Amino acid sequence: MRHFLAIADLSKTEIENLLDLSLKLKKERAKGGNKPVLAGKTLGMVFQKPSLRTRVSFEMAMHHLGGQAMYLSPAEIGLGQRESVPDVARVLAGYVDAIMARVFDHQHVLTLAEYSTVPVINGLSDHNHPCQALADVLTILEHKKRLAGLTVAYVGDGNNVATSLAHLCAKLGLNFRIATPNDYELPTPVVIKARELAAESGSQIFETVDPYEAVHEADVVYTDTWTSMGQESETEKRKAVFPPYQVNATLLSKARPDAIVMHCLPAHRGHEITDEVADGPNSVIFPQAENRMHAQKAILASLLGEQSKKKVVARKQVKPRKAAKPKKSAKKK
Repeated sequence: MRHFLAIADLSKTEIENLLDLSLKLKKERAKGGNKPVLAGKTLGMVFQKPSLRTRVSFEMAMHHLGGQAMYLSPAEIGLGQRESVPDVARVLAGYVDAIMARVFDHQHVLTLAEYSTVPVINGLSDHNHPCQALADVLTILEHKKRLAGLTVAYVGDGNNVATSLAHLCAKLGLNFRIATPNDYELPTPVVIKARELAAESGSQIFETVDPYEAVHEADVVYTDTWTSMGQESETEKRKAVFPPYQVNATLLSKARPDAIVMHCLPAHRGHEITDEVADGPNSVIFPQAENRMHAQKAILASLLGEQSKKKVVARKQVKPRKAAKPKKSAKKK
């Protein structure tokens, strides 16, 4: 594993290894602390979008593993505006051992990875959220003790979180159902890829506009905010469209009695989820949030461990010009 950019980039074995390592590091922490396997390592954290969970979970993951994390705010970098993305990648790679980027434009993450000589982690982009998906499946595994054959029902906006979750479920043999209003579906290329992955694992991808159809007998009921960062101008329009997709007690009653309820947070209570459900006995929202840290420990340990074994060369680097040889002066006769 060279970078951590998208679930679809990883093999099933790589994902299973990350889950196993997440569980191991979580148990190790509970028994007295993690070994300082990242001692002397520094993670540079590039933020365009603010976040409680992403910043704290990555900082504490590095701290627990003996390393340190450096927060870089939007004002300090101006990614792609004040300074070009390739230049930021090459500069940071000379200072830190890995880069985590939480951005709007997914292409920024891809460009950072293209020009960086150190591992790049996608902390979120408008396209996907692979760190969240890994933590989500870790949470499902802990509570259900298995993955293959389970049914995950996602209700709400077909956004970046849904993209990564759909691909990860498809990779690992979980059935994925998604209920969205018309015009808020997952992008077609995302669904096509999910169906390809599901065909390999034997699982199913199911799309519907009916949340009750999606949730029927589901093992996991998942929701997210109706309006993501960067979509604030659509807030009122979305508030008028999404109320039928609220995860409430009535909707949850259609799932299995032991179904777990998940939300990647922050939650807009009274909108996409009710207090009764978010704080109810089926909710695993806060263990899910904690698992961001444990899943990211596994990502960091895997990437930095591989990095220490061999020097990685970026695919595109500006080669210095060779100095022109001085012309020989004519001999005086």
